[in-house]
Formats: sequence, C-alpha cells, structure tokens
Amino acid sequence: MEAYNPPDFYNIDELLNEEQRMIQNSVRQFVTNEIIPHIEDWFVAGEFPKQLIPQIAELGLLGSTIKGYGCAGLDYTSYGLIMQELERGDSGLRSFVSVQGALCMYPIATFGTEDQKKKYLPKMATGEVIGCFGLTEPDFGSNPAGMRTNVKSDGDHWVLNGNKMWITNGGISQLAIVWAKSEQGKVIGLIVDRDLKGFTVRDIEKKYSLRASVTSELIFEDCRVPKKNQLQVEGFKGPFSCLNQARYGIGWGAIGAAQACYTEALEYAKHRVQFDKPIAGFQLVQAKLVWMFTEITKAQLLCWKLGKMKDAGKEIPQQISMAKMNNVSLALDIARTARDILGASGITHEYQCGRHMMNLESVNTYEGTEDIHRLILGEHITGIPAYK
Repeated sequence: MEAYNPPDFYNIDELLNEEQRMIQNSVRQFVTNEIIPHIEDWFVAGEFPKQLIPQIAELGLLGSTIKGYGCAGLDYTSYGLIMQELERGDSGLRSFVSVQGALCMYPIATFGTEDQKKKYLPKMATGEVIGCFGLTEPDFGSNPAGMRTNVKSDGDHWVLNGNKMWITNGGISQLAIVWAKSEQGKVIGLIVDRDLKGFTVRDIEKKYSLRASVTSELIFEDCRVPKKNQLQVEGFKGPFSCLNQARYGIGWGAIGAAQACYTEALEYAKHRVQFDKPIAGFQLVQAKLVWMFTEITKAQLLCWKLGKMKDAGKEIPQQISMAKMNNVSLALDIARTARDILGASGITHEYQCGRHMMNLESVNTYEGTEDIHRLILGEHITGIPAYK
C-alpha cells in the first residue's frame, strides 16, 4: 500500500516536536496497515474489530493524556494527532478510543478516589476493561438538565433507575460512567460495573452510520451501586468537563476524515477522464478541490493553536466548541463534495468517502450538535443565552 501523504499546506508538521511526529507516524502506520484494508468490510458487516483493542492499547492510545496508572501521559497536541490519524481510518474507531479515554478514564482520573484509580485505570489502559459513558437519555440529549435517571440512597448503596441512549461502547463495556440525579436534585457520577444486578444493555442495530462501532441503550432497574463507586464531583461540572475532553479530540479527528476524503477525491479526479481529459482539469472540479484544501488547512491551524492552549491550561470551553462545530461541519461538507466528485463511484464501498460521509452525520450530532455549539458561542459573545 502506498504511503499516505495528507495535505499540510502551512507546514503544521514543522510546528510539532520530535515526539509528536513520532506518535503521529506510528498511529498513521497502524491505521494504514490494520484499519484501512479491512474497514469497509467491518462497516458493511456492522462489526467492531475487538481484535484490535490489544494493539490500540499497546500503542498507548487509551487514556493517553493521563499520567501514571499505566497510561502514556502524553500532551494534548499528541492526543489530538492520535484522534486525527484514527479518524482518517474511521470515525467509529476514533469514537472507541475517545470514549474510553476522554469520557471514562478521564473522570476516574480527575474525580475518582485513589482506590478507584488503582482499581480501574491500569486495566482500562491495557484494554482489559472497556468503559462507556451514560449521559444522553431517550428524551434528553441537547438538554441534559432534563435527565430522568435517578438514584436513591439506601444505606451504603445508591439505587439507580433510568435509561441512557446512544451509548458508544455499551455492548462491549465492563463498566459505565453514569450520571444521575439524587433525591436532592444534584447530579452525581457513578462507576457502574457491568455485572451488577439490574444493569442490562441493548445494542442498537440497523444503523447507517458508525457501523464499525458499538452503540447501545443502558437500562437500570433498581440497580444497587456501592457508594464507594461514586465520583467526587457534583453538578454538571462533572459530565461537561468530560464532554469538553471528547469535543477537543473530535475537533482533531474530523480533520483526519476530511483529509481522507480530499485525498481520495484528488486522486480520483486526476485519473478519471471525461471529455478527453482528467476531470481535475476542469474549473468546477478544481474549485471544489481548492475549497476542500483550504478548509482543511484552516482546521489544522485552529486545532494546532487549541492544542497549544490546552497544553498550557489556557483554553476555555467555548474555544473547544468552535473547533468541534467548525471542523466536523466542514469535514461533512468535504465528504459530500468528495462523493460528488466521485460521482456514482462515491456511493460504493470501493471508495471511502461515502462511509466517512455517513459517519460524520453522527459525529456532527454527538457531543453537542452543530447548532448547540453555535448557541454556546452565541452566549459567549453576546452574554445572552438563547437556549433558555
């Protein structure tokens, strides 16, 4: 297979240090060798490649920014590059790693007790224990404050009842980070082990998007969770801080999907002959390619700067919202434009732009829809919350 050479018009590579380049190249090689040759088959079959989990863990990709407990302790720019390279392969593979690290290991590392960290994080870093994140409910996605999942105190246990919906990794998980309301109306986080009585999982089938990813519903019926499994945080600070970790990675990941689609469209256009010359020689096709090329470059610069701010601890949630909103939206448009350039070929699994296009429909929705991030930014610049 030919070496993958994505667009880097403003020489972002020169802004990376040696370790960051090494990490990016190792993940890029893994994606080229282990994901690209098989992903279309997994997607068609609706199969998540669990056999890759040990390799993903060996590369240090699970909880990669966490220090200690068997984790790699990488900087956030390196983490972003990992997400970018994984999503070049498939959004579902990036989602798996993102959920495990940003939504499950991160809250344990940040809000967990020392006993919780020692019990869970080392096995999650090796992929022996897979986690999922339960915030979204059947009736409450963009408005998590309306959640109905609740807990009642009973001695040294919480009694958990409710449903969580659209949960990545649910069906392959050994634990769930679940957010619920107490009798006092406070939001708390619990580490809920999969083997607890009253905890059941139902996988969501017949998806046209993220087919190489496991999506599930979590059902809790008088599930007794030991209070020692409670995270040390109350209110929406807990789940929102996790979401910001995930959104940051998604902003980077979308670049990878966009690069994959652009590269495919460019190569196709240079070899597809119509009216006696390659279609890359026509003005309308060149205009589309230039637009894609430019938007990818802008997205790269946006995420590189955001990564520098996050490494310095100077980022704010609204800056993460801008990256998630902008980059996923443009990646989806780039995937659609690539499909247009490929014509009928773009709807077949011989090419990847159609798969990325379908996946990005979901990525544009989860972890805050494009419109929700617009409202977050709208409140930031006007001081007026439009969603209340």
